[in-house]
Amino acid sequence: MALQEQFESHGNWLFRYRGVLPMIILAAGIAVLIYSKTDSSNFFYNKTAQEIAWYNAACILICLIGLAIRVYTVGHTPANTSGRNTTKQVADNVNQTGIYSIVRHPLYVGNFVMWLGIALAVYNFWFVLTFALVYWIYYERIMFAEEQFLRRKFGEAYTGWAAKTPAFIPNVKLFTKSQVSFSWKKALKQEKNGLVALFFVFSLFDVIGQVVRGSHDYNYILYGICMGTIIMYGILRYLKKKTQLLNETGR
Repeated sequence: MALQEQFESHGNWLFRYRGVLPMIILAAGIAVLIYSKTDSSNFFYNKTAQEIAWYNAACILICLIGLAIRVYTVGHTPANTSGRNTTKQVADNVNQTGIYSIVRHPLYVGNFVMWLGIALAVYNFWFVLTFALVYWIYYERIMFAEEQFLRRKFGEAYTGWAAKTPAFIPNVKLFTKSQVSFSWKKALKQEKNGLVALFFVFSLFDVIGQVVRGSHDYNYILYGICMGTIIMYGILRYLKKKTQLLNETGR
């Protein structure tokens, strides 16, 4: 098999199972977090609870920026584009305006920023570096497979846009206003998982950190926010499954 076909085959396989990578990162992150909390040479080992809280808040902010990128992207797209499908590639058209005018894979950019915030919360420089490398290798194959699909389906309409639009590092100078209005309903339907997962992970990290260090400086504000997002998730899931309230024609 030629290298190009091999890359595409790997990318399609990884695309179907791309939800597995976060679980691997999370499991590895928990292991490194436990080590970091017990390593006296670690930069964060002797930091006060307040300093750690401020650092974690900065990490959460980074994650929220990543989530905001995803929300903005999804909210400005029509149906059958930028979805969470896992069985096969789906695209009814090539998004070329809004955030897609400055970067070809904004959802993966958002994912990276979100997981970067989580990786930083592990308090280990080498873990952050390893995460970035693994993420790039993993998603490079997926992006390659997606672009091959779009190239074959849309031809010059895709290649012309791709020739001037960066794959992963946005070029804001190219920004063109989106032709599709923002839909909070679509954004809430698709991105509710990310918000609750974000605060659940940080709450889990906080509990693990306190248990490992034998401390009782639990971040109850964080836990409260986490519980709020879980309740919100339950409400949105009910509305999505049992009502038409979050449905929009063409979105």
